[in-house]
Amino acid sequence: MKILILEDDEILLETIQELLEDKGYNVDVAINGDEVLNLTFENTYALYIFDVNVPKMNGFELLKELRKAEDNTPVIYMTALVDIQSISQGFHLGASDYLKKPFHPNELILRVEHLLDIPKLLIYQNLEIQQNHILKNNKEIFLTDIQSKIFMELIENLGKVVEAETFYNIIDNHSNSALRFHINKLRNILDIDITNVRGVGYLLEKSGS
Repeated sequence: MKILILEDDEILLETIQELLEDKGYNVDVAINGDEVLNLTFENTYALYIFDVNVPKMNGFELLKELRKAEDNTPVIYMTALVDIQSISQGFHLGASDYLKKPFHPNELILRVEHLLDIPKLLIYQNLEIQQNHILKNNKEIFLTDIQSKIFMELIENLGKVVEAETFYNIIDNHSNSALRFHINKLRNILDIDITNVRGVGYLLEKSGS
């Protein structure tokens, strides 16, 4: 996840950059609005963190220009401007959050994580599952939409029997043979054991986690 920070206090800028990079984010920095515009033309970002009072183009003017260009990247303002008029202006222009200076570093991290809503990484045997992406031995595995939904039901109910009716709703077909077909495809593609609990449903054992 790539983040762009705009801050003209270079000591604070370096501190925030190091803080976010320590958390695993890829961070670009700028000290004025013109630099931000140049960087946004060349890169795609998951999040902007903007000070307001910066040279050449302030944070409010900058966001206005970005929104005109149909750049809807989430923005956190971090500023000493905490009067209601400034806060209102920031949100009116499309800001996602507003952080008062000075702030605790952990507060910034919490707000960043909340906005980015980073999906949890799940590990099962030699599989890594994050949102709709599955890696097997570090190589991406591609599943159909139905296969992916069936697998996620099994993963989210690890160690529990998922009733066949749940899978029928996914495949939009109350055929046991159709369900067996998809389950067998999953077994072969992912090389995992999916237990058929006769007359009830299917189970993915916890022992593989």
